[in-house]
Amino acid sequence: MNVLIIGLGSIALKHIKALQELYPTIIIYALRRKGESSKGIEGVIEIYDINEIDIDSIDFILISNPTSVHYDTIRKVIMYKRPLFIEKPLFSEITEDSNALVNKVEEQGIPTYVACNLRFLECIAKIKELIVGKRVNEVNVYCGSYLPDWRPNVDFRKVYSANKEMGGGVHIDLIHELDYIYWLFGTPYHTQSFFSNKSSLNITAYDYANYLWEYNDFSISVVLNYYRKDSKRTLEILTDEGTYLVDLLKNTISYNNKLIFQSNQLPLQTYTAQIKFFIEEILNKKTKFNTIVEANKILELCLQE
Repeated sequence: MNVLIIGLGSIALKHIKALQELYPTIIIYALRRKGESSKGIEGVIEIYDINEIDIDSIDFILISNPTSVHYDTIRKVIMYKRPLFIEKPLFSEITEDSNALVNKVEEQGIPTYVACNLRFLECIAKIKELIVGKRVNEVNVYCGSYLPDWRPNVDFRKVYSANKEMGGGVHIDLIHELDYIYWLFGTPYHTQSFFSNKSSLNITAYDYANYLWEYNDFSISVVLNYYRKDSKRTLEILTDEGTYLVDLLKNTISYNNKLIFQSNQLPLQTYTAQIKFFIEEILNKKTKFNTIVEANKILELCLQE
């Protein structure tokens, strides 16, 4: 198997680790910009011009460069008609041009998957099973963590997450929460949202987001922030029979305050499960799952102010 990666940041390293773990003989190429110094990653062949490789031998292209350049990257590579694995979020903004690009990719029949690895977190997959047939009355989602702790030894103010102009912001960085809500409950008929950046982090990107999604029989509240030092990531689902509490950090589910599910799955293992699904189901079986079209719908919901 041959893979071309565009973008060698921290997320790319997680995908590389997953690929090498699953497929020890895989050949991974990384397209770098001219002038960039080598990262010297074991098992990764760095190239500076796409013409250095036989593009027809590439099984798929993995796009993991900054969100703000996803549009240009996708626009340039679709000419090769290779399947695309695109790191979330799809774009930093939605425009007429980005919508046209999504339609063009779909019309050309290029297989796509936009990576949202929380769909592969076992407690999320399990709660999807548990709520089938349940009458839901209310859903509350919370995700708060401390941005300066995300990347140790790196000035958090310089990374894309903290900079609006680079496509950052808690509302788009933590699109995972909106993605799994969409996956669990589908499209809301009405949405409201509020974004701000008033915390002591003093960054240009939004560090707080609050969403209200309305469905026919219930509503979903989502709160996201970058400034909580004691991290919390939970999903609460109130049904007629009782309350499910999903703790994403502990990978557990409680029902009416009693533990009913616990997984030893580590966060990094979601990347392995995701890559495995992409290759076995999307590449080999042509299964459609979080395609560029679906991810664009979720992004639209994410960005609505």
